[in-house]
Amino acid sequence: MPQWATFLGLTGVVLALLLVLSHLTQSAFTDGTDDTDGTDAARRDASTDAEPRRSADAPLEPASADDAEPSPADAVRERASDDGEWRSHDGHGRSGSVSEHGSSGGERPAERSATPPSAAGTESDGEPNRDASDPIASAREVDRPEPAGPGVDPDSLSTGMVLANVAFSQGLFALLLLGAAIYTAIPASALGVAFSLSYLESGLFLGTVAGLAFYVANELAAAGATRFGFDHDEALRELLSPDSATGWLVLLVGVLPIIAGFEELLFRAALIGVPAAGYGVSPWLLAVGSSIAFALGHGMQGSVGIVVTGLLGFGLAAVYIVTGSLLVVVVAHYLVNALEFVVHEGLGLEWAETLEG
Repeated sequence: MPQWATFLGLTGVVLALLLVLSHLTQSAFTDGTDDTDGTDAARRDASTDAEPRRSADAPLEPASADDAEPSPADAVRERASDDGEWRSHDGHGRSGSVSEHGSSGGERPAERSATPPSAAGTESDGEPNRDASDPIASAREVDRPEPAGPGVDPDSLSTGMVLANVAFSQGLFALLLLGAAIYTAIPASALGVAFSLSYLESGLFLGTVAGLAFYVANELAAAGATRFGFDHDEALRELLSPDSATGWLVLLVGVLPIIAGFEELLFRAALIGVPAAGYGVSPWLLAVGSSIAFALGHGMQGSVGIVVTGLLGFGLAAVYIVTGSLLVVVVAHYLVNALEFVVHEGLGLEWAETLEG
């Protein structure tokens, strides 16, 4: 006897975990980007303030030596003669001598090994004095590396790390759902699964046709949004893009099938097929709710990406309801993702960009 309620409860737990993980990931990446931008801006401002400002009416000739203010080093010390006297100048002609008595008989006076503390320009603890109004000192303070914030800098993550994390998390969630379906005795037909050759053939064919159509529609929708000033975030896709043949093999053969299989199992089979089969709920009503959840799970793509993904999710839900096949939507979902990576990141083609202008 199928335990419909138990399965739906476990499905809700998996969905909640997925949405929380997606939100935390989005927040971490956003905070890391903001922190980096803020630090760079502060450094730029400090370096601008540190540059000397010259009035437009100021002469181009360099200032004479008499007009220059004495530096601290000029007022520290000066060896006046071989008899060991030290002469200190304040820059205005006044001087004072400090004599050091040597031994008689022409012996050399003892060398003075220390600089007078009052003229050394240092604090008692050995740290140099810093004038708070000194722009150079302020710039140096800003240039010091700041402690790492709570955000995650996308540049610090390798593609392999991100791919491994996605494959592990989504694969784990898929195993939890499959285990829940087996434990609660959910029939395969309620999930849209059949074990026959015709099911395999029709699923591959219809899934390929639907995938190509959804890919074109997805590209046109994104380009149209960009044309009207609503750009979408492609940082996640760029972060997942490999830079080697092995990386592309892992992405296309390992990671993307796991993503497509898990998301279709959750958002179409578990959230549409099971409630419709177990409780007679309208699948079209369930399609709306699952598409909203599907869109929220892709918050990393920005507001425009959420809308476009929501529309794609409803299209996949419609295909699932009409065909009753989980394989069809898995293949279609995989093709949409794979074509986006290959066309944009692998081949560098932007065939829909004419619509963006």
